[in-house]
Amino acid sequence: MQKMNVSQNRWLLSAKMTAEAEVLLFCFHYAGGHAGIYRDWQKKLPVQIGVCPVQLPGRSNRFLEPCYTDLSVMIRDLAEALLPYLNRPFAFFGHSMGTLVSFELARYLRKHYNLKPQHLFASGYHAPHLPDPGEAIHHLPDQEFLEGVRTMNGTPKEIFEDKEILNMLLPTLRADFSICETYRYQDGEPLESGVTAIGGWQDPDFSVTHLEAWREHTNASFQTHILEGDHFFIHSQQDQVISIVGSTLQNYIAGYRGIG
Repeated sequence: MQKMNVSQNRWLLSAKMTAEAEVLLFCFHYAGGHAGIYRDWQKKLPVQIGVCPVQLPGRSNRFLEPCYTDLSVMIRDLAEALLPYLNRPFAFFGHSMGTLVSFELARYLRKHYNLKPQHLFASGYHAPHLPDPGEAIHHLPDQEFLEGVRTMNGTPKEIFEDKEILNMLLPTLRADFSICETYRYQDGEPLESGVTAIGGWQDPDFSVTHLEAWREHTNASFQTHILEGDHFFIHSQQDQVISIVGSTLQNYIAGYRGIG
């Protein structure tokens, strides 16, 4: 029955909720991205970690659905969609916008359902109480906006050379950037979940301060990792990122089993 539910849930792409999965890892993509960026993660993680890539509307198999421009509405709907699958230990991984989404989702689940992820992996995003270090571009005219997106090096060059595809992606990109750039942090209690903050040395908006400041958002374990690469080190250093995630979650699994 659960498999059928997952296949019917448009929020989840190729979710591995097998009996062997002792912890579910919900993965949230960056602005303009899609759940497919996590497609290979299951092959590189043990079967005890079930990878569940989350697909937001406005892209891939959900291309015809309108994008969210209000984060609070997105979080409410996302919580409702994922709730049936949160009946076993789970963790969140987000990159850039995905980190913001997973952080606010963790706070929402605590407030409304008394649920918490075992761990939150905050990748490529400053601590949420700090001002956005980047320059806002979501409101700019199309050409200037797209030039700002291009400089981030996260979108394949071929897409910028195909005006038809670019025009199709423009509303999604603008909606995603709007969510990030209009976000206003609201004070709240630190999470009871452990937090691992990951950044890239060559990310133009990166600073150690932005990464270390995540410490304020957890009452549990905290780690930082600084990797080679720009904002999209999640691709260039994928194996290293997966290794950090895998070793962290295997420690939790060992704890469930009373090992160590």
